[in-house]
Amino acid sequence: MTSDFADALASGPLVLDGGLSNQLEAAGHDLGDALWSARLLADAPEAITRAHLAYFETGADVVITSSYQATFEGFARRGIGGRRTAELLALSVESAREAAREAARRARVGRPGRRRWVAASAGPYGAMLADGSEYRGRYGLGVAELERFHRPRLEVLAAARPDVLALETVPDTDEAVALLRAVRGLGVPAWLSYTVDGDRTRAGQPLEEAFALAADAEEVVAVGVNCCAPGDLSGAVRTAARVTGKPVVAYPNSGEVWDARARAWRGRSLFTPRLVREWRAAGARLVGGCCRVGPDAIRSIASAPSSP
Repeated sequence: MTSDFADALASGPLVLDGGLSNQLEAAGHDLGDALWSARLLADAPEAITRAHLAYFETGADVVITSSYQATFEGFARRGIGGRRTAELLALSVESAREAAREAARRARVGRPGRRRWVAASAGPYGAMLADGSEYRGRYGLGVAELERFHRPRLEVLAAARPDVLALETVPDTDEAVALLRAVRGLGVPAWLSYTVDGDRTRAGQPLEEAFALAADAEEVVAVGVNCCAPGDLSGAVRTAARVTGKPVVAYPNSGEVWDARARAWRGRSLFTPRLVREWRAAGARLVGGCCRVGPDAIRSIASAPSSP
């Protein structure tokens, strides 16, 4: 599928944003709810716009919307009906658009213009469950059931006209097949990004097989890896580029580990400029961060030379 976003990826490296949740938490918002950052679409949408703006102002070319955990089923548990859920999904795209407009307004006079892009997030089925199952996959549902779950939300997000759909944190090939079917005919390009453990998906499938599913998918303009340890990226990026021939997206977590019992992060960040250079050398065209990767890290990516 040809698109302005696909052309931009082909013409030069782009910088992706970092974790939305950590930026919102840093601003004082409690995201302990099962809806995670999606709750703020209903309660404080202006906070989401400010978080996106923070990333644009540190040099991000692309921001991912707050719709990762926003689903008809999840909002229904909060007593929010289908019509209002559709409005909130569309609002996730508009909030990112407003941040892009504000970033453009704040740009210095005479600064060369650059386009700012919006990627509408569609997280996996497990994100809706809010029990960590997106990191193992295999929910006991077939491909057809997963496609029925994803299609309505993707239709609403596509109608809001993002630049690209981010099919992200996909843990296994069954869900990848379902998502690839669900994006057909929507008229918006997509990227497909797995969460991985070493050289396999979280469900244990070889990455060669996983990426091969997207090789001939017309709607998919990029493939990649996200929400995993930084050390797992270089090999996965090389595999994605070799198997599909498509541009590669790469946005790992910081490398810190969540201690569920203590409800705290442990360890130190392993997200370094040296690794970013490795990912670009391996073929990554769109590089950013996921959980615990904040604006300072994105600024360092944006200020680094574009060549690996």
